[in-house]
Amino acid sequence: MPQNMDPVYLLEPIITILFSVGLVVYWHYRRSFRRALLGYSLIAYAGAIAVKVALQALTFSAFQARFGNNPLGLGVYFGAQTVFFEVGGAFLVAAWAVSQGKLDAKDAESYGLGLALWENAGYVGVLGLINFTVVYVTLASGGPTSEQLFSSLMGTRPELFYAPLEALPLVGYGLLERVSSLLFHFSWGYLCLLVACLHKKNYFLLALPMGLVDFFVPFASTLTIPVFEWGIFLLGLGALGVTLLVRRTLRHRDV
Repeated sequence: MPQNMDPVYLLEPIITILFSVGLVVYWHYRRSFRRALLGYSLIAYAGAIAVKVALQALTFSAFQARFGNNPLGLGVYFGAQTVFFEVGGAFLVAAWAVSQGKLDAKDAESYGLGLALWENAGYVGVLGLINFTVVYVTLASGGPTSEQLFSSLMGTRPELFYAPLEALPLVGYGLLERVSSLLFHFSWGYLCLLVACLHKKNYFLLALPMGLVDFFVPFASTLTIPVFEWGIFLLGLGALGVTLLVRRTLRHRDV
């Protein structure tokens, strides 16, 4: 029977789901998170992902044929999509909701948290948990399918078969990446809703570059996982710092 993946990898999606959902629940009871925000943030996030998936299905092969796997070209390709579709889409949905009187500036923090929830708990967390569970169960079942999957994963994801002491640091870096994602989604969601409410275009100019975080994804293997993940985390802290500075300037407006 083929070796099974280490179940420690299940911790990453489980912890991601728990802290993402837990933060929203905390915000709901201790701060302000209206249930309608789940719907608006879902529209913004799911719409952006759907457009990105469709665009990549139509253009990625042609892009690779023209530019190959050049990290700089791939960085621009992925980063621009996040800028226009995720950040831009978050603004468009926010602007529509504000125009309908459904959201206001006091919802800015919750809107950002909603975007982070769907990215981390929904897209990465739930789908990751399903994927790891299917892999684990399939490998444990034995038979030709199990052997084929094992051979495939040994070629593409050999780290899944590391011993626990080797796997845990990778799980830790995966969780650090989810925290970074939270920082970025919260920040640009907060700023986009403020732009829609207060019509301060300079806030939009602060939010848009945050989407360039995906520019760095193709460089991950070159930089090594620790350097890449800590670097993205520091950029996320920078995005949060900019957001908190904006929030501080608006305290007198009760935003």
